[in-house]
Amino acid sequence: MDEKITYDTLFSRSFSRSDQKKLRYAALLGCLFIALSFCFVFKPYFAAAPSVGLSTIVPKRMNLVCKSEKRSDVCEIHEEDIRIDAKSSTVFISASSQDSMPQLEENISLLIRPYCRKGDETALSRVRKWLVKPVVGSNANPIPRCNQRHNVPAILFSLAGYSGNNFHDFTDIIIPLYSTARVFNGEVKLLVTNSNPWWINRFRNLVRKLSNYEVIYIDDEVNIHCFTSVVIGLKRALKELSIDPSKSPYSMTDFRQFLRTAYSLNKVTAIEIEDDDDGKMRPRLLIIARNRTRTFRNTDEIARMASDLGYQVVVAEADRNVQRFAEIVNSCDVMMGVHGAGLTNMVFLPDNAVLIQIIPIGGVEWAARTAFGEPSKDMNIRYLDYKIKREESSLIEQYPVDHEVFNNPSSIGKQGWLAFRAVYLDKQDVNLDINRFKTTLLRAIELLHK
Repeated sequence: MDEKITYDTLFSRSFSRSDQKKLRYAALLGCLFIALSFCFVFKPYFAAAPSVGLSTIVPKRMNLVCKSEKRSDVCEIHEEDIRIDAKSSTVFISASSQDSMPQLEENISLLIRPYCRKGDETALSRVRKWLVKPVVGSNANPIPRCNQRHNVPAILFSLAGYSGNNFHDFTDIIIPLYSTARVFNGEVKLLVTNSNPWWINRFRNLVRKLSNYEVIYIDDEVNIHCFTSVVIGLKRALKELSIDPSKSPYSMTDFRQFLRTAYSLNKVTAIEIEDDDDGKMRPRLLIIARNRTRTFRNTDEIARMASDLGYQVVVAEADRNVQRFAEIVNSCDVMMGVHGAGLTNMVFLPDNAVLIQIIPIGGVEWAARTAFGEPSKDMNIRYLDYKIKREESSLIEQYPVDHEVFNNPSSIGKQGWLAFRAVYLDKQDVNLDINRFKTTLLRAIELLHK
């Protein structure tokens, strides 16, 4: 399967609950519309700027800087009077004179969807649009009167998109939120649009570490909230599960330390096995179980073999209790599981731990390695993967060996996302060849040696 199909499906859907068909043409038109809107709306501000994209579309002296990145759009506003009106989904920037925004024209505005999966119209279709509208002086159109003022900055972001899936929770929301909010050292208020109180409750440890204040579910507010500094949208790296240190004061090392602090995780570094250990030091191996799709059919057999090799074996399935599972993952030196959102829990592994990703058949190698293999480098985690053979897939029980499911996965992909998911993600379980997989577990032990 070619990379484009794999990327569109696996990243935007295989980790998602959504069953809708990929809106490819809508995504293309949406991207063109956004780009043209940026250019037209802010033409007065960057008429003399070189045509190298939209990296900074408003000079900083105007106190409004909007950046268009490949994954997200972010506006940073610093003005004496910023009013947020939930009823009209508008952020008014009220300047007392032309001095602060000298070239501003009446009715200039910008629509922004504050969720970090830009270009994916299926995800963004669920995200509320917010209008950023500067107004100047006494001739400006009437704007709502401020009735609730705040003396700290605010960050406005969405909990729509693919939230509720562990992979997307971290790569689209949590890591970008950390990158955006950490600099305020807790003195920032989080304004959530497309509110999901259960999501905030699930990740309350992280939210409380990033903000010293209660979350404001802005969609439900009748008050006009007023600030002097607001960030709309979140800063997100191009890579999945990553922070770009060239664009951020933080790194994934900083983020993982933040997680350890938030969840009181004590294990910082994986076990270091002495060369003359003679099997006395037993590394802990976590086998991530899946009870619905892509399950291990021979978990007990895998566990017995791993134990014989010298591992202490833990079998557990990720659930909504983030604290509990974070502690389990952090206590282990090696984690293994079939490709899927559960592997996102690698963020809780100690440094120098080993992640083993089991890659099912179906042409998903590139997406699997991009989702978890590449990010592991920035997390100081050693990475191994194991690509199963058709004999290790439950699909062998459903299709003849010469079927296109095995020989031509791209033909299944051409039938659409639902067909691809039904075959390779929903119907496929794994029965590991113990003798073949043994080599991978031994390699993981080697990596743990000093």
